[in-house]
Amino acid sequence: MAASNRECRGEEQSGLLSNKKWGSLVSNKRNMLVATISLAAMSTGFSSIAMAQEANSESVSSAGQVLVEEVIVTGTLIRNPNLQKSTPVAVIGAGEIAMRQSNVAEEVLRTLPGAVPGVGSNVSFGSRGAATVNLRGLGANRNVVMLDGSRIVPTDLNGFADLNNIPLALVDRVDVLTGGASTTYGADAVSGVVNFITKRDFSGAQITASHQVTEQGDAKVWRIDGVVGGNFDDGRGNAVLGLGYQKSDALFQDQRDFARININSVTGATSGSTFTAPGAFSLPGLGTRQINPTTGAFSTAPAPEGLARTLFNVNPYQLFQTPLKRFNAFGAARYKANDALEIYGQSLFSKNIVTLQLAPSGLQGETYTIPYSNPYLPAAARSQFCAANGLSTAQCAAAAVATSPSDPNYRTFNTTGVRRFSEGGPRGTEITTTYFQLKGGVRGAITDNLSYDVYGTYGESEVISRNSDLPRFSLVQQALLATNANTCLTNTNGCVPLNVFGAEGSITKEMLAFLNTTTEQRTKTSLLTLNGVVNGDLGFSSPLAENPVAIAVGAEYRKYVASTDADSLSKMSGEILGQNVTVPVRGEYDVTDLFGELIAPLVEDRRFVRSLTLETGVRYSDYSTAGKNWTWKAGGSWEPVSGVKFRGNYQSASRAPSISELFSATATTTGQLVVDPCQLALPVNNAALRAICLAQGAPESQIGSINPPAAGSVNVTSGGNPDLGVEHAKTYTLGVVLQPRAIPGLTVTVDYYDIRITDAITSPTIGDAVDACFGSVNPSLAVTAACTAIRRNPLTGQLSGPVSNTAGLPLRLSNLGVIETDGVDLTVNYRHDLGFGRLDVGFNGNWTHASKFQATPTSVNRECVGYYSTNCNAFGFNATTNGAIQPKISWNQRTTLTVGMYEASLLWRYIDEVKYEPLGSTAVLPQFARIKAANYFDLTGKANLPNDVTLTLGIQNLFDRQPPIVGANAGPSSFNAGNTYPSTYDVLGRRYAVSATLRF
Repeated sequence: MAASNRECRGEEQSGLLSNKKWGSLVSNKRNMLVATISLAAMSTGFSSIAMAQEANSESVSSAGQVLVEEVIVTGTLIRNPNLQKSTPVAVIGAGEIAMRQSNVAEEVLRTLPGAVPGVGSNVSFGSRGAATVNLRGLGANRNVVMLDGSRIVPTDLNGFADLNNIPLALVDRVDVLTGGASTTYGADAVSGVVNFITKRDFSGAQITASHQVTEQGDAKVWRIDGVVGGNFDDGRGNAVLGLGYQKSDALFQDQRDFARININSVTGATSGSTFTAPGAFSLPGLGTRQINPTTGAFSTAPAPEGLARTLFNVNPYQLFQTPLKRFNAFGAARYKANDALEIYGQSLFSKNIVTLQLAPSGLQGETYTIPYSNPYLPAAARSQFCAANGLSTAQCAAAAVATSPSDPNYRTFNTTGVRRFSEGGPRGTEITTTYFQLKGGVRGAITDNLSYDVYGTYGESEVISRNSDLPRFSLVQQALLATNANTCLTNTNGCVPLNVFGAEGSITKEMLAFLNTTTEQRTKTSLLTLNGVVNGDLGFSSPLAENPVAIAVGAEYRKYVASTDADSLSKMSGEILGQNVTVPVRGEYDVTDLFGELIAPLVEDRRFVRSLTLETGVRYSDYSTAGKNWTWKAGGSWEPVSGVKFRGNYQSASRAPSISELFSATATTTGQLVVDPCQLALPVNNAALRAICLAQGAPESQIGSINPPAAGSVNVTSGGNPDLGVEHAKTYTLGVVLQPRAIPGLTVTVDYYDIRITDAITSPTIGDAVDACFGSVNPSLAVTAACTAIRRNPLTGQLSGPVSNTAGLPLRLSNLGVIETDGVDLTVNYRHDLGFGRLDVGFNGNWTHASKFQATPTSVNRECVGYYSTNCNAFGFNATTNGAIQPKISWNQRTTLTVGMYEASLLWRYIDEVKYEPLGSTAVLPQFARIKAANYFDLTGKANLPNDVTLTLGIQNLFDRQPPIVGANAGPSSFNAGNTYPSTYDVLGRRYAVSATLRF
């Protein structure tokens, strides 16, 4: 139970300090406390619950069930709670948050049916320490996240809101609106709005401490939150201040048996990275061969995945739980001078430190020049290099002893080298996010029927990534140009000759100290919002209704600024090994909105028409980048008899391109592809395929020996497109609300939704890019743009390699996409008095009928609901926003029994079975082609003890259900990690949570 509006009592109680004495102490200090809180809160901003968020306390059951209620005002700007709204709003109450013992806001929303998990704390690839929400699986950039009705500052150039910055201890409820939101909250609220509502008029103090740990004793999480607040000036004002701290331990993949080493989804063999130790090097006509440190010769026998080398296990370096330290502070205050003027404000500060790591870096396929007289080059390997490069035995022998370039026998060879510097430990990245947002405004009554609300917000986010243990290409090259073990040919900067031909352990700490460096990238974003609304009723009503027609009209101005920059080394293409080049980007845009809404009760209290209501809205938006556009909605509700209400809503929505989509420079990163159409022997006896591979830059000498994608990874090139326009959406919902009188305490809601986005800002999937060229191989394709745009490594012929010369697969953004989804939401809530206690039963489920995505008119129209693959991935070029599994059916069902001061609650989470996408790039093994339905159960016990103490004990994943195993190549690496999908399925195992709350 929340500690709002509490007064200290004077009853005698046992304890260190009696309540009577404690009450006297608090009473004597209350004015000082409240004054201090007011000063602290108002010094950093002011607060209020925004105009669309007055909620009836009955809207959320004591068990915290997700409940859809008519009285929830989120979803309209009109404040009259008596008017019927046509848009469903799901409400997650503070009770449910407490029952789940969630530590971050993303955990609250991750299992909400209809929402698809974003990249959170369970993966290394793609995660930069941020947590997002993805409504309807349409992408985190197509929903709006708000705090008390105001947009929160995005933390990257895509416009994503980081849920780690939400002060969860002060959240009273979360409103999730999944339809009809564009005219109310902005044209870009295509799939809906998530609105975090903070506690209002909090009085007293509250401290909560919690701890979580798995049954194995790892993945620990500690959290402590404190809230203090009070009223002043006879209740005309209120101030609240909250502080929170959280620490989460790391959990690595090899700490779970199922993820100790990757499994190839296609072959079933153990898998790993071809980026290895000992090293592997290319020999003309022979491909890439791994050196045998014992014999000094290169291997000729094929190894797993057709590679003539052993593989490196990266899983001990990858994370299942990201270590996190977080501090946040929240202040809010309001003061009502009179009915015409209330001043309010709010402030939020958050600092998050996330520590990520990846496997050690090293030589990654770059081309190096090495003397035949390199002191660490074994004689056997030297002979093989000499033979491959056409040197005679005599020439090779003479070159082996040449000591300087001035020696006429001095010779060098070029080779692409792969050698992981495992001696130096993992690459480390510390990501520090510093975030603040201020809000201040005034509101009050204009007349008896009209009121106003004017506010402004400003916030900034700065994300600093510091990356360590990264070797520099130029220093590696310098260290390889050596003819003795003590000095390099160029020795002006203390160069230490490098041994890349030896066994693991042959690279010394002195070598690494010369090669390694630390880099830094910074991303800064800011958001300025100015908003003003006048709302109320018009003073007249329909002849057949009692409630008057109500309106809201207003204007809003928003300005977004975002930039990313880095140190000079990070901006040098190919210089930092193990880090993509950073291209500085800065962009900004502003938008001016004019909007209005109307709710008109047409008929009330007539036979078969207890109420009939019309709802309309319109918004005009003028973007500095995308021009002008209109959005509108029309809806209504009909209640024929008490307890039965039908509702519907249709809206035209739109989304302008983000700063990243417009201005990001073209860059080459990595994606997932298991089979390369040009690999190994595939093009040897196929002249048409051979011609295509050569046209893409593969050397003739490599045909027949092009290795498969290393660990399923290939280069992909994408970036912003300044010519992008607005994408458009049409959405509608139809539903019914049932509250039968015959069954008191029962509420049932059923809502159908349909969303279609045209002119969608999308990029082709990797499968689309491959199919466009290799879908039907014939000689004429070798000269088509779909094929020649794919660029291969000029030395190895692979789709991976240095970004400086291997662009890989092109994934260009365009407005050519179409995205469609439809389904049904079902909510059931029932409360029954048992006499000795109370029973609360809640059910919140979703059935997604379809979720289709077509990037371009020539791309495959992919159905991804109920499926997974590397192609069921991002709708835009940021592949970390989508790619999670979206089941056809999912639900949460909670049963809570309350007896006196005790509560026992069981939460049942269901995820329907999913299958490997039939149009996946490569067929996976049958055992990896289907994931059975998953059932998770969480048991929670709660005791509301005397002296205002609440203890909560929980067991999550009660039956210790293990995650499904699909191998490491069944989906995008941002979501398919550790042989499973850790953002969807539980990888931690059974865990225990305990929390204690003290109120006074």
